[in-house]
Amino acid sequence: MKQEAILQRARDVLNIETRGLLSLADRLDHTFFDAVEVLGSCHGKVVVTGMGKSGLICRKIAATMASTGTPSFFLHSGDAIHGDLGMVMKGDVILAVSNSGETEEILKLIPHFKLNGLKMIVMTGKPDSTLARAADVVLDISVKEEACPLGLAPTASTTATLAMGDALAVVLLETKGFSEKDFAMRHPGGILGRRLLLRVEDLMHCGDRLPLVGEETPIKDALFEITSKRLGVTGVVDGEEKLTGIITDGDLRRGLECKGDIFRFKAKDLMTRNPKTIVGDSLAAEAVIVMKQHTITSLFVLHGNGKPLGVIHLHDLLKVGI
Repeated sequence: MKQEAILQRARDVLNIETRGLLSLADRLDHTFFDAVEVLGSCHGKVVVTGMGKSGLICRKIAATMASTGTPSFFLHSGDAIHGDLGMVMKGDVILAVSNSGETEEILKLIPHFKLNGLKMIVMTGKPDSTLARAADVVLDISVKEEACPLGLAPTASTTATLAMGDALAVVLLETKGFSEKDFAMRHPGGILGRRLLLRVEDLMHCGDRLPLVGEETPIKDALFEITSKRLGVTGVVDGEEKLTGIITDGDLRRGLECKGDIFRFKAKDLMTRNPKTIVGDSLAAEAVIVMKQHTITSLFVLHGNGKPLGVIHLHDLLKVGI
């Protein structure tokens, strides 16, 4: 095939799948509302089950629901009839997916579901199928045509199934009042999780790693403190150990330019007074905002009494992806 023919075929596939999704949206009715009601009132877990390509889509649906506030897991229908049904408990809701509605492995599970009084929602392209007739709620995911020219490989139909699953997950998310913080709690390893869960006190340098000098400390010793702690800054404290200022590499350069021999001065003579600070239980993301607003690269972390607890550097925040 020539390049243009390949590109045109790809456009045809995308257009077929787009039409399938638009048709799906147009057909939404009270059955979708019923499905949301059943899923929202589930006291156990949503068990998403299917075979083959539908099974792969089921994995994604279950994962999306689980991460957005609807406890859910994928159950392979073939494994279920050989022992994995033990994972299904009373109070669960079944979400069964079969385009034909005649998948043998799923049909064999129906008696078990009924015996245990489990509600069953079915996604199928055949609303008059055996599986659909056994369901409490049927969601019609039929498409007019598959993108596969042979009409054999599930393409537009699996896209429609995935989209319907996303629609259910998102609506359930909103009806449950699921928040960004809730999402972060389920994604502690992701960027959003770090932004919403990590606090300044989790990342700050403290104890022996905290650079500090007194107001009367000679600049030579203050420079050593800055260099040895490798943060490009040191805090300056008064006789009560309260932070009164900071000295940065930039303060030293400006001192050399304006005052010449800076080694005749003390820390209080070159420090920047009233520096920007933050409290330890602030979100690390808040520290980034403060640094950006004031074009600085470090913030001292204070106790409520004004004494330094630690210091956080921009590099610490960048390392964890915030």
